[in-house]
Amino acid sequence: MTNEDQTKLGKTLWAIADKLRGAMNADDFRDYMLSFLFLRYLSDNFEAAAREELGPDWPELTNGDRRSPLAVWYEQNSGDAEEFEDVMRRRMHYVIKPEFLWSSIAEMARTQNDELLHTLQRGFKFIENESFSSSFQGLFSEINLNSEKLGKNYAQRNERLCSIIQKIAEGLAEFPSDRDLLGDAYEYLIGKFAAGSGKKAGEFYTPQRISDILSEIVTLDSQDPATGKREKLNRVYDFACGSGSLLLNVRRHMRKGGIGTLFGQEKNITTYNLARMNMLLHGVRDTEFEIHHGDSLENDWDILREPNPAKKIEFDAVVANPPFSYRWTPTEEMTKDFRFKDYGLAPKSAADFAFLLHGFHFLSKDGTMAIILPHGVLFRGGAEKKIRTKLLKDGNIDTVIGLPSKLFYSTGIPVCILVLKKCKRTDDVLFINAAEHYQPGKRQNMLLPEHIDKIVETYKHRKEEDRYSRVVSLQQIEEEHDFNLNISRYVSTAEPEEEINLAAVHRRLDDLREQVRSAAHQHNGYLKELGVPTLPYELENGSD
Repeated sequence: MTNEDQTKLGKTLWAIADKLRGAMNADDFRDYMLSFLFLRYLSDNFEAAAREELGPDWPELTNGDRRSPLAVWYEQNSGDAEEFEDVMRRRMHYVIKPEFLWSSIAEMARTQNDELLHTLQRGFKFIENESFSSSFQGLFSEINLNSEKLGKNYAQRNERLCSIIQKIAEGLAEFPSDRDLLGDAYEYLIGKFAAGSGKKAGEFYTPQRISDILSEIVTLDSQDPATGKREKLNRVYDFACGSGSLLLNVRRHMRKGGIGTLFGQEKNITTYNLARMNMLLHGVRDTEFEIHHGDSLENDWDILREPNPAKKIEFDAVVANPPFSYRWTPTEEMTKDFRFKDYGLAPKSAADFAFLLHGFHFLSKDGTMAIILPHGVLFRGGAEKKIRTKLLKDGNIDTVIGLPSKLFYSTGIPVCILVLKKCKRTDDVLFINAAEHYQPGKRQNMLLPEHIDKIVETYKHRKEEDRYSRVVSLQQIEEEHDFNLNISRYVSTAEPEEEINLAAVHRRLDDLREQVRSAAHQHNGYLKELGVPTLPYELENGSD
């Protein structure tokens, strides 16, 4: 597999999606497309493991037989099927019946089988309720195979599904069967669908480059980032996880075996299902992640509701890209909530600090939190100033990073990254003003790898650089700026004005006056010879 393969497969599948969806909404077609890729991934992995497990008993098909070899084995060994499935559950953590494998579904599509739609419905239910030891109930709940968007009746819908699946199968057949390749294609398509969704994309997608910044930061040693990456992150949490891409990126940035369990929370049901598929598609076993469908502001996840500080669950890394300036309705009861009671409630008009305090409450003593927020959290007054002030006085805000505008599909405003810690060695804050460092684009601006590297290296070594970064004491933040964290107060990107040498300017003026007098005198000489009126005397003599 090569990077070229990854890019080509993503583009091939996107071209297929763009052509096949017709008048269908991009978000609706996304759910079908990504679900079929997910089925292909599960099927390929299961069949490869089954072939290895069965060894010489794996059936060799004759020419022209397009059935799945596993289907043939089931026919020949029905009495051993239950024992085989028990073995595969221990080995793979899931089982797929032969009739629901992608190879079987793709063959039904190729032959325009009238039962394709019914088979898909049964297959999706099997995967949700029976494939895995742990339940993935509702995994395909947002995929309506009976939707009129596919056709007005069963026959039309079945025919449309046959066409879609056949084209996807043909596109995939041009590339090697590789887990990472399909996972990367899935991520590529999520990004492309997000771009087409405009502002709605903010609900589930963090651009890859910004995700890289957060991932790099939280995987470094929290007390001394310059020493490099941590050996282990036992628990990682994203309380607004969207499609799960940010959690997966943290996992990618750690050494193999360096991640324990990924925890995610997502309010939108469609995006929640995308996240669960995305985890499995990237080889994260069902025992290695927990994604909860719920509202993090309401804190409706049982594992996070432990009021006893000694028993609460804590995370070594917390990352998040919550919705910006989200309007919420805090209740009087929330003033007593263990997440907010020491800080106060964020205003109804902007839940930014409510999200921040939720994640921060569950951060471990030696953990790092990195969260993307609008710039308003840095300087707004009222309740937000009170929260910001306490976080600063407690030494919890470690770094403020300003990013360029137009990086997100959901908004054109510039945003910032706040890095928080519960225990840090320095009584100061690092400000990084990276707002001018990007590659311009027509619709979106881009951060290049060198921009990411510079931000991370500056954070890692707490470096100072004119017009880019500065370490500021808490005393100065309090006494000179009244806990206002507006980045431009500390790191201005404006070019300094050139110093003016007044003596040199005066000499230059004298030289110019002399040139004017000389030219006027010479010109008047020519005019006298011609008998023409001369220039005024004061000009010739340089009078002011």
